[in-house]
Amino acid sequence: KGIEMSTVIDLKNLLPVEIWFCENPRTADTKFEADILNLVTPNTLLLLDRGFYHFNFWLQLIAKNVNFITRLKKGAAIHVEQVFTDSFSLRDRMIRLGSGTKKTPFVTLRLVEVRSAKTWHSYLTSVLDPTVLPPYVVADLYRRRWRIEDAFNTVKRLLGLSYLWTGSINGVQLQIWGTWLFYSVLVDLGDAVADELSLPFDSISLEMIYRGLYHFYVAHQKGNATDPIKYFAAPE
Repeated sequence: KGIEMSTVIDLKNLLPVEIWFCENPRTADTKFEADILNLVTPNTLLLLDRGFYHFNFWLQLIAKNVNFITRLKKGAAIHVEQVFTDSFSLRDRMIRLGSGTKKTPFVTLRLVEVRSAKTWHSYLTSVLDPTVLPPYVVADLYRRRWRIEDAFNTVKRLLGLSYLWTGSINGVQLQIWGTWLFYSVLVDLGDAVADELSLPFDSISLEMIYRGLYHFYVAHQKGNATDPIKYFAAPE
């Protein structure tokens, strides 16, 4: 049975902040905009998927003092209002998007474009001051959004959320909540192992931690291990 699920993940710790569920698999991302607006607090910085490319939504975020970074859609008509940087590998400009209609009102944003070889990568942000959010930080933060995609990949591929065990809505919800709860425990365990080894969290494989739980269980049953953190951090 198809469903639509939207998850807000903290980029710093990769833990889910909120999970929303909809029975209609054809639900557009924009249907979750009200949920996001109710969730976010002032001074939050959101990394938005292009499914949330909606001018009215952006204006509502800005009105709440919530900023965001997203990608520019191809073919978008822009009006340049101010140029901050224009060099061989970097363009940073304040622009205006929209047509002034109710559906596509005017919105003022920064367009940051970073060149890689022959390709330009374009990012939009509502942070208009380059001294507050420098252009290369904008690009780096959005690239780090793939850490969020890694979280979804772990949950779906490794923990089995790509397949539903039942057709009942209650069962589907139980599977979703249970899987994300286990994912959170797995992240906490991986973070603790990283601290034990004095390594950055990114260098720890959650998949190896997950697959190693069976071996820890066997060692624990034999009386050879009591602490999973010490077990995973041991040189052997």
